[in-house]
Amino acid sequence: MLIAAFLLYRYFARLRNRKALLAKPLSPEQRAVVERLVPLVRRLPQPLRIALEGKINLFLDQITFRGQNGLEVSDDMRLSIAAQACLLIVNSPVWYDTLRNILIYPSAFLTHRGTPDGHFIHENNHATLGESWARGPVILSWDHALHGGLDAEDGHNVVIHEFAHQLDGLSGHTDGVPILRKGQAYAGWESAMLDAYHDHVERLERGEHTLIDPYGATNHEEFFAESIVTFFERPQALRREEPALYAQLAELLALNPAEWA
Repeated sequence: MLIAAFLLYRYFARLRNRKALLAKPLSPEQRAVVERLVPLVRRLPQPLRIALEGKINLFLDQITFRGQNGLEVSDDMRLSIAAQACLLIVNSPVWYDTLRNILIYPSAFLTHRGTPDGHFIHENNHATLGESWARGPVILSWDHALHGGLDAEDGHNVVIHEFAHQLDGLSGHTDGVPILRKGQAYAGWESAMLDAYHDHVERLERGEHTLIDPYGATNHEEFFAESIVTFFERPQALRREEPALYAQLAELLALNPAEWA
């Protein structure tokens, strides 16, 4: 009985803490850091800016940031990464429930992978900007995380890319099919995503320029992640070139960045 009562107390205490964090604004100093390092947030409508600050607080309370290769993690780093990660869920009920750790390297880091070749596996080192693992951690190059936040229009953002994978993985599989919003039809999602993906691949095969980063042609999950980046950083162009894809992403995230000032 006592154990059950204690567990119940802890559960409601966590709910109260979560509610308090979501309602808490950033300090003026924190807000200035976020606006300087992630200028995209300046375009958010005021209600979304208020919601973003609460989600940043909750994110910072949940996540441990661990510097790698001697990197000392600063409050500015935490705020920059948290702000970019929370943009994806600023108007959504979903949350990065299983994520507890973010590993930050000073710059691009090497990952060791095996490449199958018939009966053999070749071991290779690859320079990597970011990785996202099911249930965490997320691994980031700070140089690229910083640059991605500072330039809100170049179509490249490693933090948004890796957290798109986290969002995708909440369904249990990282496959480009996230948990859709209530009432959002999977048939419409599949049609828009596959049509846009095949068009993207065909354009690259013809040697044409693509709005969405060419890395999106790797597979469906990478196309989803790069589409999310383009949705935030080049929304008007995405809505013009791929209106069905834009509409599906806008419904999924309950956001319409093409209309932000």
